[in-house]
Amino acid sequence: MYEAFGIVSSSGRNIYVDGMQDFRPIGAFSFLGRYRVIDFPISNMTNSNIDRIQVYINNKPRSIVEHVGTGRHYNINSKSGRLQLLFSEHNNNNDIYNTDISCYMDNMESLSRMNQPYVVVAPSYMVYSIDFDQFIHTHIESGADVTMLYHAVDNAKEAYLTCNILELNRQKGVESIGANHGNKKNQNIYMDTCVMKTELFISLIKEAKKLSSMYTLADILKANCGTLDIRGVAHKGFFASITDFPSYYDANMNLLDYKAAQELFHENWPIYTRTNDSCPTQYFDTAEVKNSVISNGCQIEGTVENSVIGRGCVIKKGAVVKNSVVLAEVTVGEGVHVENEVVDKWARLVHEKEIVSPADQPGYIRRGDIL
Repeated sequence: MYEAFGIVSSSGRNIYVDGMQDFRPIGAFSFLGRYRVIDFPISNMTNSNIDRIQVYINNKPRSIVEHVGTGRHYNINSKSGRLQLLFSEHNNNNDIYNTDISCYMDNMESLSRMNQPYVVVAPSYMVYSIDFDQFIHTHIESGADVTMLYHAVDNAKEAYLTCNILELNRQKGVESIGANHGNKKNQNIYMDTCVMKTELFISLIKEAKKLSSMYTLADILKANCGTLDIRGVAHKGFFASITDFPSYYDANMNLLDYKAAQELFHENWPIYTRTNDSCPTQYFDTAEVKNSVISNGCQIEGTVENSVIGRGCVIKKGAVVKNSVVLAEVTVGEGVHVENEVVDKWARLVHEKEIVSPADQPGYIRRGDIL
């Protein structure tokens, strides 16, 4: 075990999930019916014995604050551990100065008080599992100044278009960091996750602030590729970057595949989340469910196929929900057919009988809508 604290960073101004992010930050998005996206980086840290964690929030904090709370449900050591929620003064998504560096500068006093020698930075908008203790060990053994986590993909032409990519040499040294322009299918996607000494991290934040008020942590690392020893470490297993609407839909749907789910969820690596008391889901005689994830507290009378259903949903008799992600407390009325949709919380689909979007362009039904 290495002495390190964790930072869960918020999404940048170039990342926006149409519709859903109008109501909450990406970290607060419901995921796979039971979790929130932010549960994954925090759980990775606590499972890796990192129990001093700072969560940075740059807009719409209410949902994150309600879900994360004191952090007790993440199995943080109650004596030595602590989870802090820290906020940015630039709380407008469209503010060009609303960067992670700006948020760190606004909370420099809290950062400066951290006495752990290393810091692990991970994003609140990516889903993956990793042992950060091993990640830190690899970093220290290499003697690098900074170690960055990346995931090699073969579909970068059509996906991960708001992510950064790493250009690596044969020794896994990072030669450059740049935007994914979709001009190559095989790329090393930077997972916005890195480890370095706390002292270096704070100095990079201050340097970035001096150079430009619009700089991000990735920008200052890019500017120092020639002067710092920056290495890349490959990530294996399930990886999802929720940076736009299609990627949120795909991340949920991909985990309906059992093999993909096994790459994310491991027996000795629990993903913690805030829970509440709710009864088991009730399946009526008319219910038919295939290849779906159904959360607690639902009433299923109709057909659910290849879908994710959140807590407390009601699927009435004769209703069909197919290839869809349905968030909590949604009602699908009798005879209503829903296909290729993301249905936000508290929506009531009771009047229109056909709500179907193209398979390659899933639709979005807004929070609380009545259709």
